[in-house]
Amino acid sequence: MVAVSRPETDGGARRAVFSPVDTRARVDAVVRRIGDAIELGLLADGEQLPGESALAGQLGVSTVTLREALMALRQRGLVTTRRGRGGGSFVALPEVPADDRLKERLRDWSTAELRDLGDHWAALSGAAARLAAERADPAGLEPPRRTARELARAGDAAARGRLYGRFHVELAAAAQSARLTREQVALQGEVGALPCLVLAEDAYREEVADRHRRVVAAVQDGADDTAGALAERCVRESTARLVAVRLTL
Repeated sequence: MVAVSRPETDGGARRAVFSPVDTRARVDAVVRRIGDAIELGLLADGEQLPGESALAGQLGVSTVTLREALMALRQRGLVTTRRGRGGGSFVALPEVPADDRLKERLRDWSTAELRDLGDHWAALSGAAARLAAERADPAGLEPPRRTARELARAGDAAARGRLYGRFHVELAAAAQSARLTREQVALQGEVGALPCLVLAEDAYREEVADRHRRVVAAVQDGADDTAGALAERCVRESTARLVAVRLTL
């Protein structure tokens, strides 16, 4: 079997993925948690998930609940299962919908809903950046720094969208806040691939990557207000661009 390399992302982000889920509607919670992590690229295409007993223990659910969740993930095409020796459950990275299908999804959002989403997202990312400036260690900053570099080089919209969302999750992980990290993972799952619609333009992709690099630099310098303002501005500008696209539909 071909070895699959894991995404070079911070252990804090991965720990948040495999931490206990909410006690309500646990099957749905497991599906949402694992599914969001796969779509963000926090779990690599082809990566083997932990065994059922181990994964159920990490998530704080029964093996019956986990099996139901894995079945739902298979139905969504996010997980494949192999039997026999070397078998198990493996990540299947989804394809990003075509541009017209993404616009169809965007049409489901009103401009007021998009702005409200942007407000929530900016608040989360701003808080994460400020806390990271107070708490982050050099090792914790390497994942978002690396993701910013990858975004600057990413050639297709699908990769750009995943890297954009991953950066904000890794920023929350650098803040050493498990709750903020889980909130970011959930929010990125809600946003989905929509950022691809505004990141296709090379000039804007480079602008975003540069701002991400500046966020990391401000965090490293302990400049909490600067880091928070930069993170918020990045989210607000992207949301404004999505609103502008929505108004044309």
